[in-house]
Amino acid sequence: MLIGEYFNKVGEKNRIALPKKFRDILGQKVIATRGYENCVIVVNSDQWKRLLEVFDDKPFTKSPVRDTRRFLIGGASELSLDKQGRFVLPQNLKEFAGVEKEIVFIGLVDWVEIWDKEAWEKRMEMIKPSADKIAEELQKSSEE
Repeated sequence: MLIGEYFNKVGEKNRIALPKKFRDILGQKVIATRGYENCVIVVNSDQWKRLLEVFDDKPFTKSPVRDTRRFLIGGASELSLDKQGRFVLPQNLKEFAGVEKEIVFIGLVDWVEIWDKEAWEKRMEMIKPSADKIAEELQKSSEE
């Protein structure tokens, strides 16, 4: 299961080492794309296929469908990990997420997010005060 929070640094030539725990699950080839809240999402090909199933019954004639495809698929890159589990984060994704020197990997069961460390810390400061309210809202919506 993809869970946990791991801190790392961007290495020489913009290489990033995927935590071993995540590599063991994702494999040697991954797909990285733009995520929400300015992070990068990393999945393997099976997870990518499941992610794309959302579009199966959605007509491309609808603007939100096209825009979501552009956002997720248009920014995606297939990446191969080297023997040390490193990959080069494409420039478009690096800029999108504001990745500089320090990063955080967040395992979210079905995918991994990559955050610039400062951006992640700011996001957590925003989430912490309202975590209980968010949980209550999720509970309410699941009961409806």
